[in-house]
Amino acid sequence: MPPVFAHGALRLYLLALLESGPKHGYELIKALKDRFGGTYSPSAGTIYPRLGKLEEEGLVATESAGRRTNYRITSAGLAELNRRRDELAGVENDISASVQRLADTLREDIRSSMRGLRADLAATAEAARTAAASGDLRITGGRPSAGHRQLKEAEMMLQAFRDDVRSDLRQGSRQQPISAVTLETLRTVLEQARAAVRSTLQP
Repeated sequence: MPPVFAHGALRLYLLALLESGPKHGYELIKALKDRFGGTYSPSAGTIYPRLGKLEEEGLVATESAGRRTNYRITSAGLAELNRRRDELAGVENDISASVQRLADTLREDIRSSMRGLRADLAATAEAARTAAASGDLRITGGRPSAGHRQLKEAEMMLQAFRDDVRSDLRQGSRQQPISAVTLETLRTVLEQARAAVRSTLQP
C-alpha cells in the first residue's frame, strides 16, 4: 500500500491543524484520525518526532497545560504555512484520495472475510441437512421439532446481535459522529451476512 502522506506532507498538515489553536499530541492524532474517517490513525511514534522537529526549527512552540504539553504554531510557522497554501491544498486532495483507497481496501477485506464465512455457513448447513436426512434431528412424542427450536434460537441470536450493535453505535456516536467508513462497513457486513444466511436456506 502506498504511504498515506508524501514526504514532508505530514509536517505541513500538522502546522495546518495547529493554525486553529494549540493542541496536545493526542488531539492532533485524533484530528488526523477524524480527517481520515477512521481508516487511518497515526501512532505517537509518527507524530511526536515530527512535532519535535518543528519545534527545533522554530515553527512550533510548546506550553505546559497541566500534565500535558500543548503545541502552538509560531509566527515563523504561520509564515511557512502561508507560503505553502497551494501545497497544502494538494495535501488535502491526497488525503481525500487516501481515504478512498483505504476505504476500498477495508471493504475488500470485509468482503473476503464474509466470503469465508459464507463458505463455512454453507458447509455447516450441508452437514445439518445430512444429519436431518439420516434422522438425527427428528423429534418424537409431540415435542417441538428441531426446526422450530432452531428458528427460535436464530431469531434470538438476531435480536441479540441487533441490540448489541445498536448499543455500540449509540455509545460511539456520543464520542464522535458515526463515520462514513463505519456506515459502509455496517452496510457491507449486513448485505454479505444476509446473502450468506440465504445461501444456507436453499433446499
